[in-house]
Amino acid sequence: YTFWNFVPKNLFEQFRRIANFYFLIIFLVQLIIDTPTSPVTSGLPLLFVITVTAIKQGYEDWLRHKADNAMNQCPVHFIQHGKLVRKQSRKLRVGDIVMVKEDETFPCDLIFLSSSRGDGTCFVTTASLDGESSHKTYYAVQDTKAFHNEQEIDALHATIECEQPQPDLYNLQRIKEITEYNNLVNSAFMKLLYFAIFSKTSCLISGVAIYTGMETKMALNYQAKSQKRSAVEKSMNVFLIVYLCILISKALINTVLKYVWQSEPFRDEPWYNQKTEPERKRNLFLRAFTDFLAFMVLFNYIIPVSMYVTVEMQKFLGSYFLTWDEEMFDEDTGEGPLVNTSDLNEELGQIEYVFTDKTGTLTENNMEFIECCIEGHVYVPHVICNGQVLHDSTGIDMIDSSPGGSGKEREELFFRALCLCHTVQVKDDDSVDGLKKSQLSRRSCIYISSSPDEVALVEGIQRYVCNWVLSIYQYVLSIDFHRLQEKAADTIEALQKAGIKVWVLTGDKMETAAATCYACKLFRRNTQILELTTKKIEEQSLHDVQDGSSGNYRELFLEICRNCSAVLCCRMAPLQKAQIVKLIKLSKEHPITLAIGDGANDVSMILEAHVGIGIIGKEGRQAARNSDYAIPKFKHLKKMLLVHGHFYYVRISELVQYFFYKNVCFIFPQFLYQFFCGFSQQTLYDTAYLTLYNISFTSLPILLYGLMEQHVSADTLKREPSLYRDVAKNALLRWRAFIYWTFLGVFDAVVFFFGAYLLYDNTVVTSNGQMFGNWTFGTLVFTVLVFTVTLKLALDTHYWTWINHFMIWGSLVFYIIFSLLWGGIIWPFLNYQRMYYVFMQMLSSGPAWLGIILLITVSLLPDVLKKVLCRQLWPTATERIQVKIFFIVKLVFCITNL
Repeated sequence: YTFWNFVPKNLFEQFRRIANFYFLIIFLVQLIIDTPTSPVTSGLPLLFVITVTAIKQGYEDWLRHKADNAMNQCPVHFIQHGKLVRKQSRKLRVGDIVMVKEDETFPCDLIFLSSSRGDGTCFVTTASLDGESSHKTYYAVQDTKAFHNEQEIDALHATIECEQPQPDLYNLQRIKEITEYNNLVNSAFMKLLYFAIFSKTSCLISGVAIYTGMETKMALNYQAKSQKRSAVEKSMNVFLIVYLCILISKALINTVLKYVWQSEPFRDEPWYNQKTEPERKRNLFLRAFTDFLAFMVLFNYIIPVSMYVTVEMQKFLGSYFLTWDEEMFDEDTGEGPLVNTSDLNEELGQIEYVFTDKTGTLTENNMEFIECCIEGHVYVPHVICNGQVLHDSTGIDMIDSSPGGSGKEREELFFRALCLCHTVQVKDDDSVDGLKKSQLSRRSCIYISSSPDEVALVEGIQRYVCNWVLSIYQYVLSIDFHRLQEKAADTIEALQKAGIKVWVLTGDKMETAAATCYACKLFRRNTQILELTTKKIEEQSLHDVQDGSSGNYRELFLEICRNCSAVLCCRMAPLQKAQIVKLIKLSKEHPITLAIGDGANDVSMILEAHVGIGIIGKEGRQAARNSDYAIPKFKHLKKMLLVHGHFYYVRISELVQYFFYKNVCFIFPQFLYQFFCGFSQQTLYDTAYLTLYNISFTSLPILLYGLMEQHVSADTLKREPSLYRDVAKNALLRWRAFIYWTFLGVFDAVVFFFGAYLLYDNTVVTSNGQMFGNWTFGTLVFTVLVFTVTLKLALDTHYWTWINHFMIWGSLVFYIIFSLLWGGIIWPFLNYQRMYYVFMQMLSSGPAWLGIILLITVSLLPDVLKKVLCRQLWPTATERIQVKIFFIVKLVFCITNL
């Protein structure tokens, strides 16, 4: 959104929802024609829904704008007129010469002109591009690497011709021609320093901006951010269409029956009705159409307008339970979970595929020297003697140093190799005069290398054995290994037990990625590793390794991967990651996908997946800013899905079904009442009850239920990941559940109406001789309705707190107090006083009390019997766990009371 398009764009988004658009039409109909209810009954709830939703979405978008502005206003150093000038990154233009310091991100795609190092080199990390956190060496243009100050660089004037921006990271950029006016430069090939990679050299780097903004390779690999809609919201829209068809059918039936009823002359409009003559003179078709619209307005409450605002509030308030979770707070980084959009909370409980990055997500971006083994002898950081750790001594101290010791030569050879056989460089100090001799002995060196394990080994040997001065020696082969993040393997194992398939999409090389998959238990030693093949695989327990260039074979790729328990995709460009996610999304099963990563190269797949999660890691915050949710570590994904996602889905599903149920209970008696009032469009309930039913009398208890309900404890969900399967594939919003709730609503409505009708079949006379009228009858039906739907919610509640008791019983007390005030006072601003003393008159009748108690019991009994029978005969895994926990608690209670 922007300031100018927020109102029209937000209104367009909101009126795409069927319920909102429907109530807008109903409101306009009430304004245009004479209807049995006031336009306020539809307009006020609609205005409330639209306003609350707009405020929520505007606030969330403002937070995203705030994060984007922080990025666009980052300082960048330019060279202008021979001087270093500091500007905001949004002012960067093609052709500007940029200076980049250590640990800064390249603000655009650059041609590397020179560095303050004499050899014209720099070290960078490209983890945000390809997932490799190791340091890479880049070389400046040969003819410009000698330019070390601002004046020399600013004196360079050149014309650079290059190809159109391309998203491919692995095709080297071709520079067609560089012509320098002084004939210093004439080149045909140069390598770019890409936007979003980090400088790790303690020197200044100068480069000319070639591609900026949305033309950088990283930006071209971004996916356009689209509006994501959860499976629950899609189900809601389908159910609303069904109820809309039911509504149209009701209105059509009543319209036809009205004219059948009035076909008899003595049943026509009465003579005292002033509209009788004008009505008779109007065109029959026009009269029928007007009556049809009036019946639509009368029955329109079957579409719950307040459901959307309740859902929005439940999502918005419920998201705070995630951000407040102390178990998901990381003390090392001081970060907790972030919720960038709450619209997808329930989608966390429906995930079928998890696509994860490797570097920085499954693994740490650092290595440490722990121990070494020399000819079978292991040397560890601490000496263990008789089971006790001696912190004052190290394993290195135990090296045989006696004269003629058998191990001395091999040990010295090992450590000499560590000192010399590597490509590590010492980070330069910024001091002009260098270090004094006294400072050199206590100096803690900082090492830089293209291989992190080399750095770890050199740091270890410097810490434990040798102090040395750097020299560059012959490169020796090293193996790149990344340490797993804490509990990464446990998290993946739990996700697989929950029925979730885990794929690793990485830009790293195959050997490193495969080793990581074995370490995190995604791959098992006893299973076969497959590369892409044209053969159909029949085995179920197989793994797949996929190279980036193989993704073109879509159908073959899908066929193989469906038969594999885990998939690893290597050397993937950011756009290829997104294409893999999209390929699975659009497959015939249409599974719900989740993408998680920590770098800018993961943004595309995060935006493409149904749910995108960013890791707040060392590769910057691009992933966290563009994601739907952000977490500090990969291990937090376990609780996020298995606990919070499970709760979110169960709560919102019950909320949606309950809303439809209570509105069917509300409006179906209105439909039945038309058969007893000559289809005259007479309302059964008072206008105040029509307006406040969904706003005040029944909405707050279900909102609290949607925030607090826990059908099992959080510890149980973490301990039993398989419970996630009980709610998978939108289990609680399938057609079977929808039909059951609808049938239950119709049954209860029939009990309300005909139960009250039979009780009042013989004219009931009060003690003063006054008879009950239609408003007393409607109030009795409405009272039974409010108590039944509220007690139904109480029966479904498993997790009781004081606030649940307050809200459920408080809503019933509020209804009674409101009815007493509404019917006990003559309100001067009303044109009618039809409800005066009606509620008190009803309560003064013995049959009314008997009817309320009896009808509530009969209405709730079938649902109670169904729950008991299903729990005993066909229990779900969740219900079995509930019974098990109940008996354990009961046993503990009995033991403590002995």
